[in-house]
Amino acid sequence: MIDPRLAVIDTRLAGVRRIVAVTGGKGGIGKSTIACLLALAAADRGLRTGLFDLDLTSPTDHVILGAPTGFPDEEFGIDPAMHAGVGLMSLALFAGSTPAPLRGDALTNAVLELLAITRWGELDLLVLDMPPGLGDTALDAMRFVPRCEYLVVTTPSTVVRETVRRTLRLLKERGAPVLGLLENMQVGESGTAALAAEFGATVLGSVPRDDALEAATGDPDALRKTAAAAALRAIAPL
Repeated sequence: MIDPRLAVIDTRLAGVRRIVAVTGGKGGIGKSTIACLLALAAADRGLRTGLFDLDLTSPTDHVILGAPTGFPDEEFGIDPAMHAGVGLMSLALFAGSTPAPLRGDALTNAVLELLAITRWGELDLLVLDMPPGLGDTALDAMRFVPRCEYLVVTTPSTVVRETVRRTLRLLKERGAPVLGLLENMQVGESGTAALAAEFGATVLGSVPRDDALEAATGDPDALRKTAAAAALRAIAPL
């Protein structure tokens, strides 16, 4: 039986001009920070911007942006919580800091439900903050939101590049459009260019390691003033 929520998802996303999924091979590479900074940069350019935190078991975008939790407005669906010029949807808006130990079908159902109930309206850009790795949620997002473009985050780490290689291989096998690789926490020369060449991808540029990000976490105005935000604005594929 076809899940009726699939048709609802198409309706919910009908007014979204562009969807960019920020993804990476593993956790701890600053992917969520990049997703938040990208959303802020887009909003600052006057784009109607949404941010969907798809890391359902460990959402952090609300922490990075300093967005309060609490059940959002509801009328024939759920409105994203507007904060710092960005419409935010996150499981944390409903669950707060309560753990959500989802797996398997429960995880897929949560992704479907959030996609089906969220009223994005008219947007120029929707940023999807993908969970790390190639688990259920990442695969579900590829299936339920097929018109995503992918921004792949890596770091100078050899271990991270190896996990990103698997992500790029999967995206290539699925025929998913890759905007390019972004090297986060850049501190010197790395193998990112060689990795991109291996898959015929573009290196968008790099964001330097920025110790000011920790102090700026939770304060969108302070985040906007960091060196990392400035570097991302210069290379963001908006």
